[in-house]
Amino acid sequence: MAKLGPGQGLGCEAAEGSLVPSRKREYKPCGKHTEGKRPLYAIGFNFMDARYYDVFATVGGNRVTTYRCLENGSFAVLQAYVDEDKDESFYTLSWARDHVDGSPLLVAAGSNGIIRVINCATEKLAKSFVGHGDSINEIRTQALKPSLIISASKDESVRLWNVHTGICILVFAGAGGHRNEVLSVDFHPSDIERFASCGMDNTVKIWSMKEFWLYVDKSYSWTDLPSKFPTKYVQFPVLIAAVHSNYVDCTRWLGDFILSKSVDNEIVLWEPKTKEQSPGEGSIDILQKYPVPECDIWFIKFSCDFHFNQLAIERLLIAYLES
Repeated sequence: MAKLGPGQGLGCEAAEGSLVPSRKREYKPCGKHTEGKRPLYAIGFNFMDARYYDVFATVGGNRVTTYRCLENGSFAVLQAYVDEDKDESFYTLSWARDHVDGSPLLVAAGSNGIIRVINCATEKLAKSFVGHGDSINEIRTQALKPSLIISASKDESVRLWNVHTGICILVFAGAGGHRNEVLSVDFHPSDIERFASCGMDNTVKIWSMKEFWLYVDKSYSWTDLPSKFPTKYVQFPVLIAAVHSNYVDCTRWLGDFILSKSVDNEIVLWEPKTKEQSPGEGSIDILQKYPVPECDIWFIKFSCDFHFNQLAIERLLIAYLES
């Protein structure tokens, strides 16, 4: 399957933009809390439930902690979960929601490759998912169906899970899959059947679940053991894009466009053009390149605000997306 490079697009050079530090607003810390002596690898607000937009969580070491923002600008600890494995190191978290009773769920995973699902309403560990053969680098929740999560692993695979039933529905790996560690994944914001993944094989891959959506529906009515579910393997993405020449450690959808970051010290905005009936055949248009200095250390993530007007990355803090 051919990999699409930057030259296979509009036929012209991409414009070079800039990530301009925000000067329109003054940001200053208004609260501080130290969690042990181990580094924190992820933080996330609960944008899956309007009731809890002021609640966020952090992961680091074998600990998951939730907080609530207070009116005076500070924050308070709500809950803390400490994993039974003292050697666990959580790398990623994502908020989800039980599709039956609407309970807020916090999903975390890391070095031991086990996904922990914590029910924040009951303050108990609800489920543990075993399936990946190595550490898990990122988990994302499908905002249109927040009981579905997707996980990216060092074992070169991506897996789709139903957090309510504990079923691994689909595994994305094989002939057309990643050839090295998968570092990041993201669901399309409006196309529920599509997501993107990227990793240490220097590629971004776009996958479609349209052909297998029957199994997604089936996972909600399954009454037997999760291990007996007929998990399907998806071997071929609809597009493989070689936008970068080095590790791609973060990717996010921006509408139908994609923002992807590499250790080449840049974030690239590009448009994938796929052909559903001809997997692997398509094109990409590189629209904008944003230099990001001093980001040659891999696993530096970025994130956008709710309206996609601002982008935050560790080295730049808050910046505006400008052309």
